[in-house]
Amino acid sequence: MGELPELIKDLALILMVAGVVTLVFKKLKQPLVLGYVVAGFLVSPHMPYLASVVDHQDIHTWADIGVMFLLFSLGLDFSFKKILKMGASPIISTITIVFCMMMLGMVVGHLFGWGKMDCIFLGGMLAMSSTTIIYKAFDDLGLRQQQFASLVMSVLILEDILAIVMMVMLSAVASGNSPGGSQMLGSVAKIAFFLVLWFVVGIFAIPMFLRQVRKLMNSEVLLIVALGLCCAMAVLSTKVGFSSAFGAFVMGSILAETIEAEKIIRLVEPVKNLFGAIFFVSVGMLVDPKILVDYALPILCLVMTILVGQSLFGSFAYMLGGESLKSAMKCGFSMAQIGEFSFIIASLGLSLGVISQFLYPIVVAVSVITTFLTPYMIRAATPCYNALERRLPNRWVRSLNHLTLSHPNTTEKSLWRKLLIAMLRNTLIYGILSAAAITLMFTFALPFFRSLLPGWELHWYANAITGVLTVLIIAPFLRAMVMKKNHSEEWKALWAESNINRLPLLFTILVRAVIALSFIFYICNYLTRFSHAMMYTVGFVVLLAIIFSRRVKHRSIRMERLFMMNLRSRDIQAQVHGHRRPLYEGKLLDRDIHLADFEVPADSLWMGKTLKELNLGHLFGVHVSSILRANRRLNIPDGSDVIFPGDRLQVIGSDDQLTRFRQALQTETFPEDYELEKREMRLRSMMLASSSPFVGKTLRESGIRDQFNCMVVGLEEGEENLSAVSPSYVFQKGDIIWVVGEEEDLVRLTHTS
Repeated sequence: MGELPELIKDLALILMVAGVVTLVFKKLKQPLVLGYVVAGFLVSPHMPYLASVVDHQDIHTWADIGVMFLLFSLGLDFSFKKILKMGASPIISTITIVFCMMMLGMVVGHLFGWGKMDCIFLGGMLAMSSTTIIYKAFDDLGLRQQQFASLVMSVLILEDILAIVMMVMLSAVASGNSPGGSQMLGSVAKIAFFLVLWFVVGIFAIPMFLRQVRKLMNSEVLLIVALGLCCAMAVLSTKVGFSSAFGAFVMGSILAETIEAEKIIRLVEPVKNLFGAIFFVSVGMLVDPKILVDYALPILCLVMTILVGQSLFGSFAYMLGGESLKSAMKCGFSMAQIGEFSFIIASLGLSLGVISQFLYPIVVAVSVITTFLTPYMIRAATPCYNALERRLPNRWVRSLNHLTLSHPNTTEKSLWRKLLIAMLRNTLIYGILSAAAITLMFTFALPFFRSLLPGWELHWYANAITGVLTVLIIAPFLRAMVMKKNHSEEWKALWAESNINRLPLLFTILVRAVIALSFIFYICNYLTRFSHAMMYTVGFVVLLAIIFSRRVKHRSIRMERLFMMNLRSRDIQAQVHGHRRPLYEGKLLDRDIHLADFEVPADSLWMGKTLKELNLGHLFGVHVSSILRANRRLNIPDGSDVIFPGDRLQVIGSDDQLTRFRQALQTETFPEDYELEKREMRLRSMMLASSSPFVGKTLRESGIRDQFNCMVVGLEEGEENLSAVSPSYVFQKGDIIWVVGEEEDLVRLTHTS
């Protein structure tokens, strides 16, 4: 056999050392991420007395895969809907933290006398807390499901998105361009465009695909499909200029809205753990003791800058976002480290040749040290708050708790604000979908049709076919852009409230119609040589046809309903399984009617009876809306449906009706058996004499089971064998039968025979 590749040897070394070190850290009750970093240091070339990794390039490739799968898992566990529900709070916190830490990093770099570009890039590195490290620390400490952890992850995701914009800005600064110019605005628009496009198309297409193949998927196939989608989105993300990890996170957030999300999380967990371990080991491999010695003072100062800066500015930022002092300190202390995006920014500076060579190893050393300290900083938040609360005056604590620029639950949105935000959101989404459809048609369909219809004369036919198909594809989007929200409750209320509102409301329709017309004008201008008057006429006619077409209207409604069903599929699954209340419950509460869950006791007298026999509506005035049984849900059960023990009944009624129903369900049970000793089953043999009433009768006719509540289990043949007795067997004199029953029943049977 040939010799093993170096990669296999390196992996064996990494995993063996990581396994031993993490066992030690597990014994010491320390976070495993620290064990991985220590293992990386032990297998690095900087440890001369131990075996070290040979093929660094392949290990770093596997580490990049680890980052990708870690963020994919993060997306599965944290959907975009959670950020949207939090409102402006995480946005305010993110902007505050990034701005403050960038300024602080630039000041520290300037104090050490480093160059201008070193200071600027250093500020960018210190502003980016590590999503993967904090996620892993929360997971190891069992804090991932706590509310403050959810808010921290929201801010970290926004930081990762902002890091991409920051890289464009830093590239602009390095090239001498203005970072506030069109390049920065273009990068922001590009991120927003692709985020909305990927999310909307993904939510529309992927759950529909999984629904169609659900019956064909076992665990193995689902794992392959999920990882395939993750890698495909990672490749697509790099094609448009983003990182592979960012694309993996987007795909995870899309799959998080599917019914299969929880199963995918369980299946991906081992893969994530394997590659995640390699990533953290690779971070530890970058630690150079010589760098730690030569730049000990700058490293120490930068570590303290991150710990103190994130603790202070982070807590302040979260308070501005609406959090209490205690919650803000938990969040701020959790973010006191730098990680993978800091490495990416440092690599960008080196590749552009604008930062000094010493800056990258310093940042790596700072990242490793702060990674070590992350779990301890998280644990220190509550003691620090308690100490601060004891020393500060009460009025100061109250003032800090109310230091907020935004709180998602305190401001009432006006009707105008609700309506305009909804219209803006719809226009943005449908505009992006229309732009993407036009781009795809002009990039792929138009050259295809032109190749089928070559020549100048046929060239116009190809343009016409492409134009018509493009308009047909975007027609539902344009109609929804113009007409959606024109019959909403907010619109009707504003229209009826005052005549002054009517002109602005009509103006919103005009603005959206102009935006829709611009897409049609662009198609006509790109594919035809119509005059402006002709183009305007065609545009107006086409738009009017789209608006008044019933077929386009139905297509638009079906597409939107399918999208909303896909977006809510995980919520629907939770409602079907009884883990979440139905949406209509809120409307019942407005009318003093409630929806309550009741579990049928195992000893209930109702079990085995139909709803018609129980007559619950007549006796208690309630309605059974659903029966939840195992993983099934029976909605609107009829009178023939039978109640079983363990069923969960969802019942609608008033407080008084539900109270009487609960009391009846709990009290109408079988009485307790106080003679349990008599319920013991025994086995006894009986020989049938000639005078036995059973002789000459079949087992069915004998009444042994019906009259005596006993069971014949066999007929003795020889000394050791028992043969089964069929119901048609005729008992004969001398038969020895073996019978099972309770003691009293066996005595009665014996006396009879």
